[in-house]
Amino acid sequence: MNSISPCLWFDDNLEEAATFYTKIFPNSSVGNILRYNDAGPGEAGKAMAGDFTLDGLEFRGINGGPEHATFTEAISFSIACQDQSEVDYYWDSLVDGGEESVCGWLKDRFGLSWQIVPTRLYELVSDPNPARASAATQAMLGMRKIVVADMEAAADAVAPPA
Repeated sequence: MNSISPCLWFDDNLEEAATFYTKIFPNSSVGNILRYNDAGPGEAGKAMAGDFTLDGLEFRGINGGPEHATFTEAISFSIACQDQSEVDYYWDSLVDGGEESVCGWLKDRFGLSWQIVPTRLYELVSDPNPARASAATQAMLGMRKIVVADMEAAADAVAPPA
């Protein structure tokens, strides 16, 4: 059976990245790591490519070097979070050594972009009351990490929930 899995291009830190990610996500593991041998082109013993699983999703990675590709926001991984504690956990874990962006986006220490999105965000920005939806959206646009209570407070300040 065919399957599709993301393949990520790292400079030379595939093993470090796989270990970092598998410590954050449940149901995760590092799989087979292929290593360069004396034939090259990389240093014998260094990781060339490998597999890892994050919360049941299989990934492939290669150490391709910096000359061909870098991560951009054009590709990101979105994590749907049930509550603020999940948002906080994934945000704090993934941004460690990386950088915050806006509206729930961040780049991790390897430059990979993530969206940390509470399911409540979608409910608030699609509220049937357009004033509440707009207020929640405006609040979100001013955030880095999404804080559900602040979005709810902005919506409630305009009109009480229905």
